[in-house]
Amino acid sequence: MDAPPNLTPHFHDEMAHLKARLLVMAGAAEEQVRDAMRALVDRDHAMAERVLTGDEAINQLHIEIDERCFQLLALHQPVATDLRVVVSAVKINSDLERVGDFAINIGEATLRYLEHPSVKPLVDIPRMADIAQGMLRDALDAYVRQDTVLAQNVLDRDDSLDGLKDQVFRDLLGFMCSNKMTQPALDLLLISRHLERIGDHATNIAEEAIFIVSGLDIRHHGREGGAPTV
Repeated sequence: MDAPPNLTPHFHDEMAHLKARLLVMAGAAEEQVRDAMRALVDRDHAMAERVLTGDEAINQLHIEIDERCFQLLALHQPVATDLRVVVSAVKINSDLERVGDFAINIGEATLRYLEHPSVKPLVDIPRMADIAQGMLRDALDAYVRQDTVLAQNVLDRDDSLDGLKDQVFRDLLGFMCSNKMTQPALDLLLISRHLERIGDHATNIAEEAIFIVSGLDIRHHGREGGAPTV
């Protein structure tokens, strides 16, 4: 049995609330990324400024969720799957806080970018944002539902995100070689890098979802071959 007899209904209520708070935090982090990208695409200086000051709720949730996890560990001493859920929540909490930080980084790069005329039509970078945000949503869903198939799907999409980042790099490198607008092109490169890192944090969360169900740590192993058999 995964749960020892001393785990009360109160513990499972607290676990459900923990997952709900993680979803709230994920929604706040995703909204920050979405607003940062809208500021870039719409050339909205005021929105980019708001992104820079919009992480207070994420920071507060980061502290709250960590405290909830530590209380669950100290008071209930869960084992097996329940223990993995709580320990993974601590890691996921940090991943989501970093996503919020990357949204701020995108906002800062956007403000610099808006000081110059547009370098080129934005196509691949918004596509990267869509993929990264979709990965983030699905990774959290996989964690909450303990769905290893969905988690593996998130891992598989990381290759598409990396491929788009490489494409952005090639396009902007060629642009910088033939034009003088080096600084704004570099800011776009930074934004693509930040989006790639958001995708990396989504894959971290997906890996935690697989770990919860299987007890298998796949962080330093190949991801091919689909979700593990449990």
